[in-house]
Amino acid sequence: MTHAQDSGARPAQGGRQECDEQLALLQGRLDAAHSTRDRVQDLMEVVMSVGRDLELEHVLRHVVKAATALVRARYGALGVIGPDHEKLVQFLTVGVDDAEAAVIGSSPSGHGILGELVAHPEPLRLAKLSEHASSYGFPAGHPPMSTFLGVPIRIRGQVFGNLYLTEKLGGAQFDAEDESILTTLAVAAGVAIDNARLYERSQQRELWLQATAEVTQSLLSGSERAVVLALIADRAREIAGADLVVVALPAADRDSLVVELADGLEADRYRALRLAVSSGLIGTAFTRAVPVTSEDMDDPGPAAYLGGPTGLGPGVAIPIGTGAGVRGVLLLVRASGRAPFLAEEIRPVLGFAGTAAVAMELAERRSDTEQIVLLEERDRIARDLHDLAIQRLFATGMTLQSAGRFIDHPEASERVERAVDDLDATIKIIRSTIFGLRTQVEGEGERLRARTVRAVAVAAASLGFSPGLRKEGLLDTQVSRFVADHLLAVLGESLANVVRHARASRVEVTLRTNGREVTLTVADDGVGIEGSGRHSGLRNLSDRAERCGGTMELSSPPGGGTRLVWRVPAAGP
Repeated sequence: MTHAQDSGARPAQGGRQECDEQLALLQGRLDAAHSTRDRVQDLMEVVMSVGRDLELEHVLRHVVKAATALVRARYGALGVIGPDHEKLVQFLTVGVDDAEAAVIGSSPSGHGILGELVAHPEPLRLAKLSEHASSYGFPAGHPPMSTFLGVPIRIRGQVFGNLYLTEKLGGAQFDAEDESILTTLAVAAGVAIDNARLYERSQQRELWLQATAEVTQSLLSGSERAVVLALIADRAREIAGADLVVVALPAADRDSLVVELADGLEADRYRALRLAVSSGLIGTAFTRAVPVTSEDMDDPGPAAYLGGPTGLGPGVAIPIGTGAGVRGVLLLVRASGRAPFLAEEIRPVLGFAGTAAVAMELAERRSDTEQIVLLEERDRIARDLHDLAIQRLFATGMTLQSAGRFIDHPEASERVERAVDDLDATIKIIRSTIFGLRTQVEGEGERLRARTVRAVAVAAASLGFSPGLRKEGLLDTQVSRFVADHLLAVLGESLANVVRHARASRVEVTLRTNGREVTLTVADDGVGIEGSGRHSGLRNLSDRAERCGGTMELSSPPGGGTRLVWRVPAAGP
């Protein structure tokens, strides 16, 4: 009996155990289904929220934050692929704070596992990062990472970037469901990013139209070229999202370009910088009349061209004008780590730069008209001086000379003779002045006085104020062309040094000649010789003085600042 009862009890107990196992399995599947339903619901909410934002930067950050939350990852990142489709140009992270980012250093450009997804844009799931053939470790200070899940983000069939997730919370592995959820999110992210980019472009087109209208109004109102160029540079930097804008114009000999305007990040170091037309972004854009880009202005080529390491990132040089009519170059630069300029961003800037070319041409036409009026006025003055002043002075001299015969007192007679000599000297000065006025009217080119005024006016645009200028003597007739050319080069370089190094609020330029020698003095109230760092550029000024048979002196007045005196024979060596 007992045996029978025992044999009957065993099957009943085994059935209950099997039933419990089935119930546990069913419960697990119900929990998984419930969890999956919750995750799908979370995914739908994320998709809806991502699609509502139209600010591109916000969309990108929202996507990577949502991705880490959906698959429960400790770290997340979104890498934007550059135009060359070979490396990352923007890298947004979640889970790494600012202190850790500073220790890690510069953002990755797409090597190792990140580059694997760039080269092969397909979902990639790894249990251990270090075991993949493309893995080559992390930089110093980088947090440890093991598990990995990455998926590409496509826009209209083209890969825009990749989502990277590492370190599943709780020590678990990323599974197929995580991959499916992340892939679905990537599809929604592509649509949201595309919408944000389209919205951003439409907004930018509207801003460019407004800026063009503003510049046109400024042109029609007769604003000076420097004012219009400053307006163009300011609007271009603002709308294109640049951190630095530079406007470089050709020098008189067109063998070099001079930075006439710089605004933004560390702009002081670029003002009045002289650049060769044969190299660099700006020179290439000027000679070829096409936009030229650089993904990193700190690369050896662009950095050397701009005078050393810049601490800047991507840049684009855009010609002002087209073909043989290029009048200068507009350089836009973003800070290090920012995205490069894309083709769709460059196109409207190129059109806007055409407005700058129109501004410069109108300014030149206006200047030519003013020059014609000035030359006509000089011709009138020359005629009046010859027909009225010289004739009357000559007649007065003749009268005094004839009257001198009737003066018996020796001292009075001597005084009359001196007066006659003074009148003769005055007549010579007036005749020399007439000659100077008429040579300009007759087309022999701009003389020293006018060229000096122009050089000081160019420096005023970079200084932010107008230097004082005083001229004495017959500069146009008594200073040789050889000396004048060297003198103007010294003046330009001296003012450029003040712009770049002196941090001055006042500059005085004096140019005088007594017929035997000519003296140029440039004085400022800046930081002085020791604090300016100008020593390397002074050798050229001294060499020019020696070449002309003269000397150069540099001193620091008691009140502070710097005083340069450049003195050479007026006729040259």
